[in-house]
Amino acid sequence: MAAEHQEVLTPLADVQRVVLERCTPLSPVEVRLDEALGLVLADAVTAPEDVPPFANTAMDGYAVRAEDTAEAPVELDVVGILAAGAAPLVAIRSGQAVQIMTGAPMPDGADAVAIVERTETVDPREGVRRAAGRVRVLDHVEPGKHVRSAGSDIRAGSTVAAVGTLLTPEHIGTIASTGAAFVRAHPRPRVGVMATGDELVDVGDTRLAPGRIRDSNRHALLARLRADGFAAVDLGIVPDQEDPMTEAVERAVATCDAVLTTGGVSMGEFDFVKIVLDKLASGTSGAGESRRLSVAIRPGKPLSLAFLPGPGSGRVAVFGLPGNPVSSLVSYLVIARPGLRALGGCRAEPPVRVPAVAGEALGRRAGDGKLHLPRVRVDWGPDGRLVARSAGGQLSHQLGTMAAANALALLPDGPGVDPGDRVEVILFGPIS
Repeated sequence: MAAEHQEVLTPLADVQRVVLERCTPLSPVEVRLDEALGLVLADAVTAPEDVPPFANTAMDGYAVRAEDTAEAPVELDVVGILAAGAAPLVAIRSGQAVQIMTGAPMPDGADAVAIVERTETVDPREGVRRAAGRVRVLDHVEPGKHVRSAGSDIRAGSTVAAVGTLLTPEHIGTIASTGAAFVRAHPRPRVGVMATGDELVDVGDTRLAPGRIRDSNRHALLARLRADGFAAVDLGIVPDQEDPMTEAVERAVATCDAVLTTGGVSMGEFDFVKIVLDKLASGTSGAGESRRLSVAIRPGKPLSLAFLPGPGSGRVAVFGLPGNPVSSLVSYLVIARPGLRALGGCRAEPPVRVPAVAGEALGRRAGDGKLHLPRVRVDWGPDGRLVARSAGGQLSHQLGTMAAANALALLPDGPGVDPGDRVEVILFGPIS
C-alpha cells in the first residue's frame, strides 16, 4: 500500500525570515516635512542653531534683576512692556522691571521673571499703558526663575532625529523648530491590492446572482494598508483566468513596490495565482523567485510568495494571500506587514508579541502541528495586566469576529490555555 501523502508545513518563523531578508528598504528620497509623518529617516536631522535661539520668559509677569527682589515685597520702576515677537528696547538697571509676556526675549540686565499673579500694580498713570508706573513684587525670585535659556530645548549641532527614526507628530514639530522644511526618508511603500475570483462582485453592485459573493477582502486590505501608513493602490478584481491574471500581475509589479493578491493560492482547479507567479518568476532569467507554501498557522495556511524584478534594480514582493476573509487579513498581519514595514525602512523584525492573561479558556485542536491564531479582544484588567478573551466565532469566513477583535492570540500546538494562564498576543487595534 502506498504511503499516505503528508503535507509539509513551513513554520511561521521561517516564512517571516524569508520575507524580511528580501524586503530591503526602498531608496531614500527628499520629502517635505509636512508629508513625512510615518516615514523612516534615512539621514539624521541636525540642529543648525539653538532652540530656543534666545533666552525668553516662560510666564507672563515682570523681567527683573533677582537681587532686587531679595527683600521682597519690593517696589520697582516699570520702564517698558515687551510682547512675544518684539525685540527689547531698554536694558534693566537696579530697581527697574519690564512687563513681559510669555515667549518674549529677556531684556539685558534681567535674570528672572516675577509672575504676574505674585505682583501688584502701584501708581498706574492715567492715559498711558499699564506698564507705566511701579510694580510691587511680593516674593523673592531666584536667578533663572521662569526663564528659558537659549538652547535649553536643543543645542546647535546636536542630533534632533537619528537615522532610522519613525517620524511621529512630535518629531515633525521638533524638526520644524530647527527650520528644516525637508527631510531625507525612505518613501511610503506603494502596495497594490488585487482580488481574484469569478465569484466576486464589487461593492455598490446591487445585482448578486446565485453563486456570487461581495468582495470584502480587497476593501479590508486597502483599509488596513492605509491604517498602517502605506500607500494603497486598488488593482480591482481579476477573473480566474491565467492570461488576464498574468497581465494584471505584470502591470502591478511595474507600478508598485509590493503587491497583495487574495484568493487563487489553494489546491483548486481554478487557483491560478500560484501558477502565474511561478511562470513569471521562471521567465525572468533567474532574477525572480516563487514559492508555494503551506504555513503552519491556522487560519492562513495557503500562501504563494514571489519576488519579481521591478522597474528599478530591486525586486517587488508579491504576497499571494488566501481567499477566506479572515485568513487573508491574518496572513497580512503576521507575514506581509512585517515585510512592508521593512520596505519602508523600519527594523526587519516579526510582529511584536505582547504578554497577556487569558480571561477565559482559549482552546484549540491539538496535534495538528500549527500555530493557532484566534481572534481575541484584549483589555486592561483591574491589576494592570492585559486580559485576552475570544472575540467570537473563529471560522475563517467570519469577518465580523475580526472586526470585534483587536489582537491575535498565539496558541502553540497543544490543548490551548486555561483562564489565568499567560498567553502572547499580537495587537492590531487600539486597547479601549
